[in-house]
Amino acid sequence: MNEKMEFAERLRSAMLAAGYPDRPAVLEREFNSRYWGRSVTFQAVSRWLGGKSIPSQDKLQVIAQWLKVEPQALRFGDRAVSAIREQRAQWEDPRFYREREAIDAFLALPAEQRKVVRDVIRAFAKAGDGASPGKDDKKTR
Repeated sequence: MNEKMEFAERLRSAMLAAGYPDRPAVLEREFNSRYWGRSVTFQAVSRWLGGKSIPSQDKLQVIAQWLKVEPQALRFGDRAVSAIREQRAQWEDPRFYREREAIDAFLALPAEQRKVVRDVIRAFAKAGDGASPGKDDKKTR
């Protein structure tokens, strides 16, 4: 199944779970009553529900807010959201506090100093891999 069809299934399920019929007329009415941009047509929402297109991010956020689902889950599915949460939990692990602190300090540096630090890190990484620094340096900058 393709990405657009999977999105359509998630959209239909979210509408039904929120107590709305999964019909284009309902989606058109409810979406347009909440969206401050240019109204969408019946044909556009039919394409969303039919698995032929996916709304832009601003429209997706309005739909997600209306249906009380996470925009990422609506767009990409629960597996993608779970993977993001796992990575975030790993990053927030207290064992990595010093690394997060170092990265925050790195990001606060001026651009020239960040370049020097990146070069030092690359040199350490290459030394750890047993590779010698040399001609590949220019490709990674």
